[in-house]
Amino acid sequence: MDAPQNGPVADLLDRRIISALQIDGRASWHRIAAALDEPERTVVRRGTRLLESGLVRIGAMAVRGRSTVVGVRCAPGRARVAATALARRPDCVFAHVLTGAPDCVAELLCPRERLAGLVMDELSGLPGVVETLTLPVLRHVRTIREWHAGLLTDSEIAALREGARPGFPSTADPIPFTDPATELARADRLLLHALAEDGRRTYDELARVAGVSEATARRRLTTLRRTGRVRIRAVIEPAVLGLPVEAVLRVRTPPAKVETVTAALAQSAHVRYASFVTGERQLLTLTAFPDEATLHTFVTRSPWLHDVESMDVSLVLTTLKRGGMLAPWLRD
Repeated sequence: MDAPQNGPVADLLDRRIISALQIDGRASWHRIAAALDEPERTVVRRGTRLLESGLVRIGAMAVRGRSTVVGVRCAPGRARVAATALARRPDCVFAHVLTGAPDCVAELLCPRERLAGLVMDELSGLPGVVETLTLPVLRHVRTIREWHAGLLTDSEIAALREGARPGFPSTADPIPFTDPATELARADRLLLHALAEDGRRTYDELARVAGVSEATARRRLTTLRRTGRVRIRAVIEPAVLGLPVEAVLRVRTPPAKVETVTAALAQSAHVRYASFVTGERQLLTLTAFPDEATLHTFVTRSPWLHDVESMDVSLVLTTLKRGGMLAPWLRD
């Protein structure tokens, strides 16, 4: 099922530019224009407008651990407080308040050696928390960076992923298979701090902030991204692409059918994020739809449901953090 082509942006080209930025938030306007086969002046003008309007934000986040999904059940009236506390953690990638149980869900980057402390000490100390559910991610099926709402062709995606520099990996920000062994150097931390609020800062700006040459800034950031130590993300509200209904699906499937179901989920333009996690329901997905009727069809008539034993569906009530970036109203 394809995502609809309507939303609070100018037209389809705006949405395709947004999708290109989701693939590589630091891609030059020249490279985006070439990939989309559009005039560069048009792409520059529209892309700049989208960034200046705040509809699209480009940020960076250091990867200091493995992904762990946390679900929290809260005392009545305390869901927003608990979700805000989760969102404000520097290791939080996303945080959503949900209908049903749990009341909120978040993804944290936690080194495995710190997982026991997170579960027994840190999460239990969150304000208003009654119960927590901790689900370490064993494998990512799709991350937000890989989602582009079905608006780009395979050849356009390939062109954007190739990168403008020889030897740059086809996936701009890979997820490391092990926890980073060392802390970032001071210059790298300064680069990250500069990129956190504006992931498209020029190499000249980054060099001045970090106190290094432009060539060194370029080389350091390239290495950080290639090794998965830093992720550059385009952060948008799915409603911008005409998909205002968001839902979290937790899916239980027989072990022998996991690959079949995950392959089907990864092909859907509605699935923004999908991970294989520990726990009773092995698959956790974040989805977006134009309306509740389309969500209903997705969770009742999709062919992959034949291989599913059970599924829990929760609507997203509000989002406090996406792609490591706090919602505007929570920023200091």
